[in-house]
Amino acid sequence: MSATPTATSIETSPAPASSSPGTASDRLTSLDLFRGVTIAAMILVNNPGNDHAYWPLEHAQWNGWTPTDLVFPFFLFIVGVSLVFSFESRLSRGASRALLLRHTFRRAVIIFAVGLALNCMGVLASSSTRGLRIPGVLQRIGICYLAASILFLYVKPKARALVVAGLLVGYWILMRFVPVPGFGVPGRDIPFLHPDMNLGGYLDRRFLLWGTTRLYEVTRDPEGLLSTLPAIGTALLGVFTGEWLRSKRPPQSKALGMLAFGVLGLILGGVWGIWFPINKKLWTSSYVLFAAGFALVCLALCYWATDIKRWRGAWTKPFLVFGRNSITLYVLAWLFEICLYLFSGQLHGEKLNGHDYLFQRFFAPLGSPSFASLLFSLAFVLVCLVPIWLLDRKKIFLKI
Repeated sequence: MSATPTATSIETSPAPASSSPGTASDRLTSLDLFRGVTIAAMILVNNPGNDHAYWPLEHAQWNGWTPTDLVFPFFLFIVGVSLVFSFESRLSRGASRALLLRHTFRRAVIIFAVGLALNCMGVLASSSTRGLRIPGVLQRIGICYLAASILFLYVKPKARALVVAGLLVGYWILMRFVPVPGFGVPGRDIPFLHPDMNLGGYLDRRFLLWGTTRLYEVTRDPEGLLSTLPAIGTALLGVFTGEWLRSKRPPQSKALGMLAFGVLGLILGGVWGIWFPINKKLWTSSYVLFAAGFALVCLALCYWATDIKRWRGAWTKPFLVFGRNSITLYVLAWLFEICLYLFSGQLHGEKLNGHDYLFQRFFAPLGSPSFASLLFSLAFVLVCLVPIWLLDRKKIFLKI
């Protein structure tokens, strides 16, 4: 990773500011804001004080969704939007598609490697005997970013739409009709989308388990192999949104269009969910449409408020700071969490790791277990804000 006062990475749109609000070349405050809120939410839900978080801050156990289940697809969706702004800006300055592809491949490999390195450090810090996990959040971002970039650079929009449809319908066909070795046909021999007897879980166990490696949920991984296909669809829906925002349509039309397509996505996802349940851990096709619909509605509201109405103030500043250095924030939060487990303290005669010590010493006495957990999460986010704020004040944006 490198630092420069003007550099940006895949999480930001480097299009120059325009004196005419809402034009295709205008840098979108709404996109930075939406990204900042999303990454702040990701840090919040990833770092509870205990096992008693409020239900909106926990993932659904299996089928269904909570607000937490929308955070990761929101970020992948934003990656798709952002790469359109980045690539179109560079293409307009004379960069070739081959050059952009080389840079994209390099970035994707580094993002994947950083995610794998964080997994390694987590194993070492915890002295875990569970082994190294290969998949992860950054790993999925890297793969989806690369796939979406290639399709944006070399495939026309109508063909890309067919790719999205193929990914979502094809994934449903694979999960619904392909026999799972050792178990049988879903819906006939085994329950459809059974947590331990589905094709995605089988492929994860078959190809991601060797030596001392492990899966996040023992029998399957939420960032596993097969579910990466519909996740690419999430990023591609973001690409279409980026193209919509870069068009010459009036700003009000852009906002209304995103809102309308967002509502349509929510409806289609909910209806498809009757036959192919919304499930974040399997990244089902209905979940892709539903989450993208939610993302479109949220982005439309942010766009209307900050890029059309220009409602910007102190309330947006922390999220804009997060949004301009979001992957850096994610890595710092991971490192901070690892550091907490490297240290220990004595409390009431019991030796606790740093995380549990801080929670029990300062937060547990402040209220119910759920409220104390929320306070710890908020404090964690605020601590992470400090170094990111300092980088932002010096106009240092880390990029890959």
